[in-house]
Amino acid sequence: MKVKPNYIENNSFIYTCILILIAFTFSVLCRLYWVAWASEFHEFFFNNQLMITTNDGYAFAEGARDMIAGFHQPNDLSYFNSSLSTLTYWLYKILPFSFEGIMVYMSTFFASLIVIPIILIAREYKLTTYGFIAALLASIANSYYNRTMSGYYDTDMLVLVLPMLVLLSFIRLTIDKDIFTLLLSPIFIMIYLWWYPSSYSLNFAMIGLFALYTLIFHKKEKIFYLAIIVMIVALSMLAWYYKLTLIVLLFAIFALKEEKINFYIIWSLIFASILILFLSGGLDPVLYQLKFYIFKSNDVQNLKEAAFLYFNVNETIMEVNTIDLEVFMQRISSSVAVFILSFIGLFFLCKDHKSMFLALPILALGFVALVAGLRFTIYAVPVMALGFGYFLHIFITFLRRKKILSNFKNINIILILASIFALVPAMIHIYYYKSSTVFTSYEAQILDDLKQKAQREDYVVAWWDYGYPIRYFSDVKTLIDGGKHLGKDNFFSSFILSKDPISAANMARLSVEYTEKSFKENYPDILKAMIKDYNQTNAKDFLENLNDINFNLNEKTRDIYIYMPYRMLRIMPIVAQFSNTSPDTGNQEKSLFFSQANAIAQDPTSGSVMLDNGVEIINDFRALKIEGNTFSLKAFVDIESITNGKYYYNEIDPKSQIYLLFLREYKSFILLDENLYNSTYIQMFLLNQYDQNLYEQITNDPRAKIYRLKR
Repeated sequence: MKVKPNYIENNSFIYTCILILIAFTFSVLCRLYWVAWASEFHEFFFNNQLMITTNDGYAFAEGARDMIAGFHQPNDLSYFNSSLSTLTYWLYKILPFSFEGIMVYMSTFFASLIVIPIILIAREYKLTTYGFIAALLASIANSYYNRTMSGYYDTDMLVLVLPMLVLLSFIRLTIDKDIFTLLLSPIFIMIYLWWYPSSYSLNFAMIGLFALYTLIFHKKEKIFYLAIIVMIVALSMLAWYYKLTLIVLLFAIFALKEEKINFYIIWSLIFASILILFLSGGLDPVLYQLKFYIFKSNDVQNLKEAAFLYFNVNETIMEVNTIDLEVFMQRISSSVAVFILSFIGLFFLCKDHKSMFLALPILALGFVALVAGLRFTIYAVPVMALGFGYFLHIFITFLRRKKILSNFKNINIILILASIFALVPAMIHIYYYKSSTVFTSYEAQILDDLKQKAQREDYVVAWWDYGYPIRYFSDVKTLIDGGKHLGKDNFFSSFILSKDPISAANMARLSVEYTEKSFKENYPDILKAMIKDYNQTNAKDFLENLNDINFNLNEKTRDIYIYMPYRMLRIMPIVAQFSNTSPDTGNQEKSLFFSQANAIAQDPTSGSVMLDNGVEIINDFRALKIEGNTFSLKAFVDIESITNGKYYYNEIDPKSQIYLLFLREYKSFILLDENLYNSTYIQMFLLNQYDQNLYEQITNDPRAKIYRLKR
């Protein structure tokens, strides 16, 4: 191949393919760094393969596993036939690699496909080389890398690739007006909706903006209206084969009979497509997303006839909390300086190429992160990267116009330096962002051992963070998981883990049996169903009655296990919040006090110990000094061993409500109030104290304990 001397202006097909291959390889190699680092730790391996780094990934792993097995249990919440599970299933059938290995490396390769639409979009503007630099930046920008690194087995691996392909089809259609390009948009939209159903709102916004763009710039061109019609059909809730049939039919009619189609027919078809969209429930997903992420509405979580005003889960999810502006910029462009230059470049890109305005919904969704949380920053990455590429274009053009740059050697140097300037912060981030696997090999083995003891219809009660991994490793059912964790769902697991062991045992049986009944009875609120069946009128009184050892329970239909990992200790106050609510107002009933800390210094004279949370232990471990105030301790509990229940209880002040626990195995201090001290988790996990008439200890390990409910 003879490359043009002025390669910067080269937009040939072969040159474009070479740049795509280089950018793709670069992205893959950067993601393999984590594999090289993680491979040094044997605790990250299970079944001789690295484990994945995201909790949600185990939902799709469970679905793919069940698809390979060919079945799953009724109402087990398996992601059977979900998009990522289906893709994994087919890759497992086709490729000669292990199931676990495929999960680890899928994001490495699929996420790197982002370079294709970015470079091709730039090529449409005759800026392929600058698109190449943009692709390099986007492929490893902080937030995109975090959500698509090796081991991050989740739908995020294509969640940006697909909308960028939709955008590419939009831009190509506006420039080339090619009738065959017209088919790409609805096909990409349908694939995107299948892959990530939550993309509905973004697709809705992109189609809406395309319609507005058509009315402003192409209002007399029929092909754009047909594009709107087929995209609306693709967006509807009809079955995919109906949508595809309609799209192909409309395309064929337009291709063969374009001259006979007037604007009366076109507007009639637009009206019909909009009617199909609305009648199929086209607005419902948009309204739900707005309520949950933007307005953070409790209405989404509480049904109108709910017995309880539940704690809002949004208050505890870091990804939906607002973020600092500097962090926002760094997550999108890896550095503040690159973000600013990208923003300037994007402004001029939209000014010079009006079709780039069609990217605004993707960009806007990324900027929603300032209100709705850091998880959304990922969407702004590719659009802002294109802005950076265009900034380099106008900068180079300016220098050449002013004759500051007279030869291509100097241009090469500037482009290389600019690339280094943009990429180094991202590569530094990759070096330091060393994410651990969801579970260690020891924890995975504990759950894998449980699979040999439990039946598929049995339940494991645990916090929602561990729901998906538990179902994957143990092949059982769970009450909650990463997709089912609204306030009304979390309440029961929270109650079981944070209340006394008797109440926990009764609630465990009730919540599991009523959950199974709800699949047939379709209870709008399980707690309300319990209250009604037990002839109670007050939720608070009903919950207090669960402390009775002789409480009359439903007939036992399956075994129930309670999973208590050490890693849950740090989030115990969050867990407890969901059941520490007033039935009438939803406010916290009691002020929970909990903190885990390590010692950082000891005064050689007084013997006081300073903790890394700012608390000082004084008076020979008899009191605490917090922000200058002294609080006496109710008791100091020295826990020698979590597994054998050997501890020393030293009562100090019976009137106090604060306990101090020292975990010798972890060299860690726990400060907590009396309510949490008496909780099932603290008593049965840390102190190994349990009623053998209520529970059977199945696993006794300092990393995690599992109990089977006997009643």
